[in-house]
Amino acid sequence: MARGTPEAEWPIDAELVRALLRRQHPDLADLPLVEVAAGWDNAMLRLGDELAVRLPRRQAAAELILKEQRWLPLLAPSLPLATPVPLRIGRPSPDYPWSFSVTPWLDGESADRRPPAADQASALGGFLATLHKPAPDDAPRNPVRGVPLSERAEAMAPRIARLRAAGLFGDGHAAIWREALEAPLCIEPTWIHGDLHPRNVLVQEGRLSAVIDWGDLAVGDPATDLASLWMLFADPAVREEALRARQGVTAVTRKRARGWALLFAIVLADTGLVDHPEHLAIGKRVLHTLGGSPA
Repeated sequence: MARGTPEAEWPIDAELVRALLRRQHPDLADLPLVEVAAGWDNAMLRLGDELAVRLPRRQAAAELILKEQRWLPLLAPSLPLATPVPLRIGRPSPDYPWSFSVTPWLDGESADRRPPAADQASALGGFLATLHKPAPDDAPRNPVRGVPLSERAEAMAPRIARLRAAGLFGDGHAAIWREALEAPLCIEPTWIHGDLHPRNVLVQEGRLSAVIDWGDLAVGDPATDLASLWMLFADPAVREEALRARQGVTAVTRKRARGWALLFAIVLADTGLVDHPEHLAIGKRVLHTLGGSPA
């Protein structure tokens, strides 16, 4: 199992992106272009003041960006927070093998760097209530998100062992994990974001401003997204406010949501121990928030 950040499978820089734009979207090709970030799956460059270019950096991400291009324009209009809806689509070419997107530039800092104010709990709960609706029959499934947590137990075991050895995973966490594995899936699947950790939530002046990186969008257990409450809000009273705004969260679903929060924390911390200090910081913070407490 790969633990560190995957290597890029195609070199991406401003020169390449400029050439792609000149060939496919020439009206945008002369705008200022600045390299911003490269994550696990995609590279992003800011294009002028109002746009961004998002390009897969490996084959596994190529299918994810197609999913964003297909489904996000249908979901975004009803959502109460901004999303990077593709405005233009780039196609594979001799210079670059995958599709890419031109999206709006969304202002804000990621929530791990600029946490949302406590009064944003209801805004997050309302966002999730709007997103978590029935999906059409042809909606995508995700083999690792939105599935029963029992299907992830084997893959998590070596990560948990490493975190135990590092002193980051204790008996309280183990109890939360066992409880979540045993919690039945008691509600119908819905649309889910699938990767709603703090680096995919943008905050501006304390307010939630956008939700980004929809490559794991799928139909599945909404508890996967409810994990974000433990990842964004340390105060149990604030999480309760978010849960009230989301509405209809049963005690069993709450157990699964805490399990998903723990899963995200495990993966982020384990990755962070290899090569990603920001992931490690998030993982440690969420592990501390969970801490074995049932709230």
